[in-house]
Amino acid sequence: MRRRAVAVLSVLSLLGLGYLLLFTPMVGVKAVEVGKTTRIQRNEVVELAKIPMLRSMLLLDTDAVEQRVATLPEVDSVSVDRSWPSTVRIEITEREPIAYFAAYDGIRLVDREGVPFHEVATPPKGLPHLKVRTVATDDPATRAATRVLTGIPRRLAERVDTVVASSSVDVVLRLSTGKVVHWGDAERMGRKSRVLAVLLNRPGRVYDVSSPELPTVSR
Repeated sequence: MRRRAVAVLSVLSLLGLGYLLLFTPMVGVKAVEVGKTTRIQRNEVVELAKIPMLRSMLLLDTDAVEQRVATLPEVDSVSVDRSWPSTVRIEITEREPIAYFAAYDGIRLVDREGVPFHEVATPPKGLPHLKVRTVATDDPATRAATRVLTGIPRRLAERVDTVVASSSVDVVLRLSTGKVVHWGDAERMGRKSRVLAVLLNRPGRVYDVSSPELPTVSR
């Protein structure tokens, strides 16, 4: 009888502890912290996260929270962690712009994957203007243009004012100096970059390295 009583008390104790941990504010969420962001407001993140305050941390579905926050266009990646006993921390890596796109409904930043992710009032300084028919991750012209922008040497990229891509094999760079570079496709980036570095020392306005074996310079 004594053993049975001890066993019953043990079970009841475990059930009681489980109830306290799962259904009372003992380890309930009391704070939501959002890591530093540049273009995303904290209230946007908290609203999307939909984390019930005072609900047990053990019942929090962190994967579901991450999926909800990831729907923000500016989010590249997100992680949600429990900081015991009562804080949920959300860390966000934002998309980095490499260009901007002027659409009919506004100006948006574009990342290296071709994702238009943030609307701005005016063209940002220091970023080239991306000109394609439609900015999208599955658009061949967009993919070629972003590959070229991220693949050329930094010193050249800083001089690019506009990138025009009518197709995946017709990328054109317009430099801030007024010079125009016919780049072609996004292949043989290193070869084209080396050839162009030599050509730019020659007088001219239009430089064609689309076929790096037969480059041309014209006025």
